[in-house]
Amino acid sequence: MITAAAAGADESPLAIICGGGSLPFAVAETVRKQGREVVLFPLRESADTQRLAAFRHHWVRMGQLGRFCRLARQEGCREVVLIGAVTRPSLWQLRPDASALLMLPRIVKFFRGGDNHLLSHVAALLSEQGFRLLGAHEVAPEILMPEGALGARQPTPDQYQDIEYGLDFLQAIGPFDVGQGVVVTGRHIIAVEGVEGTDAMLDRVADLRAGGRLRSSGGVLVKAPKPAQDRRIDLPTIGPQTVERTARAGLSGIAVVAGSTIVAEAERVGEAADAAKIFAVGMRDQRNTP
Repeated sequence: MITAAAAGADESPLAIICGGGSLPFAVAETVRKQGREVVLFPLRESADTQRLAAFRHHWVRMGQLGRFCRLARQEGCREVVLIGAVTRPSLWQLRPDASALLMLPRIVKFFRGGDNHLLSHVAALLSEQGFRLLGAHEVAPEILMPEGALGARQPTPDQYQDIEYGLDFLQAIGPFDVGQGVVVTGRHIIAVEGVEGTDAMLDRVADLRAGGRLRSSGGVLVKAPKPAQDRRIDLPTIGPQTVERTARAGLSGIAVVAGSTIVAEAERVGEAADAAKIFAVGMRDQRNTP
């Protein structure tokens, strides 16, 4: 893995392909404070527009490989980071430009698999075009979840057992490239993240509880990267919104893998966890080390 120091050795502007949420801007601000220029490439289907004015940027659509490569080269970019929430499109939702159309038979094959399969092939395409793909945590290591609790609360011994159970489960299903999150209560798996994402899974748990179909109290949201996942892309992520939905679902806390999970606005996560009277903890996990 490339170290943060090595990643910062390139003085060319850093290209950041931006999905939704605040993380792309947090990474961009961190890199800029380090003295390196950034150029943002927000995805029209996903990116937040409110903070773009503060950065040099070029809009792109999913499938516009040629447009991105041309603009990134014009800006002098040699390294690329992909960060932010993106809803996986169908093939029919892509807007391929001429360059992408030439690769369409390959791109069709990329979609025959899970998210890690798809994104790993996207990373390979960027490499073939002469760009070096970096993980957001390599250029902004402070966005990674530390070991321990962000707020005042710690899991109980029973909750630690649920966390370990959840991590075992995610390790077992990881090769199927399903999802990165699971909800556990009393060593019972009550929800598994699929294509809907973590927020929608937590909303589903809240609906089950409100409808009386989930009678056990408490529970833990557990998130972990998939085994053999490319750590440069799609690491598990939590933020203040995760805390809000976890509390709304009636769960007791959040547990993620320290050093392998991105945290949006860590200070706010700790404050939100304390306000909601739940825990948010980073766990050391030897099951799935890179």
